[in-house]
Amino acid sequence: MRIATFNVNGIKTRLPNLLEWLEREQPDVACLQELKALDTAFPKAELLEAGYHALWKGQRSWNGVAILSRSPAIEVRRELPGDPGDDHSRYLEAAVDGVLIACLYLPNGNPQPGPKFDYKLAWFERLIQHAESLVNGEHPVVLAGDFNVVPTDFDIYNPRSWKKDALLQPESRECYERLLAQGWTDSLRHLFPDEPVFTFWDYFRQHWERNAGLRIDHLLLHPSLAPRLKAAGVDTWVRGQPHASDHAPTWIELADAPAAKAAARKTTRRKKP
Repeated sequence: MRIATFNVNGIKTRLPNLLEWLEREQPDVACLQELKALDTAFPKAELLEAGYHALWKGQRSWNGVAILSRSPAIEVRRELPGDPGDDHSRYLEAAVDGVLIACLYLPNGNPQPGPKFDYKLAWFERLIQHAESLVNGEHPVVLAGDFNVVPTDFDIYNPRSWKKDALLQPESRECYERLLAQGWTDSLRHLFPDEPVFTFWDYFRQHWERNAGLRIDHLLLHPSLAPRLKAAGVDTWVRGQPHASDHAPTWIELADAPAAKAAARKTTRRKKP
């Protein structure tokens, strides 16, 4: 099972890029962020023609999340608990083929200090609280999305010019560390502990051309899923396409669950003459 996360940075303007990626890479599940579109403008028909069912929660400006899946998904939750007055479209949760997928778009928080950074930290605290209930449950869960956090200095090409950015602040990183301490596995860093891996390249100062990137898109695995992690990567070719998002799709591949493997072996044995 291949699960991906991709901040599309505008689903209407970058739909050709999205469709090309889906056709070429064929993820089973794709979590999208920053749709920048109202619900009525979501390209449901085009995605269905490409072979993907969709759940989405749109919004104008910088928000909006969606879960695409080859198998129909069962929607579980459309908002992050903890603040009924929060009207940002930043969280969507659905069950797909026995795995609970949580698609999130954590606030950027800039400029900091200020109300936007306060909102980022408050949202992060709500995520930590909700994630604790998920990690302590029996259901396999993937937390996937644009976390807007660079976990360590190893996750950025050069931290010097970003020291004042909300993505690198000690408070942001401490929240991410507390989240992982619940028992989540940072899939990319788990498989590539000693290699620089980037998922975002700013549009300015030739960051893409110089591979001056950041790692802010993460896929965190429930303890029951961590042993099933087979592979992970970043589809960097997408970032090099014309009119590309400043993010590249990030993905993991999970082995089949033991029960599914056993059922498959049983079916195979029955088919033998």
